[in-house]
Amino acid sequence: MRNIFDKAEEGLISLLLVSMTFLVFLEVVMRFGFNAGFLWIQELTLLVSGWFVLLGASYGVRVGAHIGVDVFVKKFPPNTRRLISIAAVLMCMFYCALLFIGSWEYLAKIYKINLELEDMEFPKWVAHSILVIGFGLLFIRFGELLWKMIIGKEDGFHLADEAKEALEEIGIKNEEEAGK
Repeated sequence: MRNIFDKAEEGLISLLLVSMTFLVFLEVVMRFGFNAGFLWIQELTLLVSGWFVLLGASYGVRVGAHIGVDVFVKKFPPNTRRLISIAAVLMCMFYCALLFIGSWEYLAKIYKINLELEDMEFPKWVAHSILVIGFGLLFIRFGELLWKMIIGKEDGFHLADEAKEALEEIGIKNEEEAGK
């Protein structure tokens, strides 16, 4: 079941990226090629990019694609590093919870006054529901990471290490080889 959810998430994020690219391409062709355009494309592109960013942030936590500065934290022994990482995850979860609650209140007000999008006849609360969905997913992903740290499966965040990846790409496997 988890694999199905993961594949669906990856597919949705890919679809959002392709949709956003297509909408921008269409608008550019219409505007500069035919001196015309659609009013709603800019608003839809902005909404699609919001969905892409918030779902992508959650996905990035799951797969360890975020970039972080962990040079200082890596200097500590594994148990201390794990405690520092637990504190950091708890702060991330607190931040997500605040934004989730604020988003929920925002959407409730928009729903109550029945606002629609500016350029499309579509309920604004539905289009902006990614705020609640995105911060909810982020909270869950940080919760999963926190649990793994508590039970000892992880000692910190999985962060993208671009320097290490670049060195490996040119054939350098460790720091000693890089210093030569």
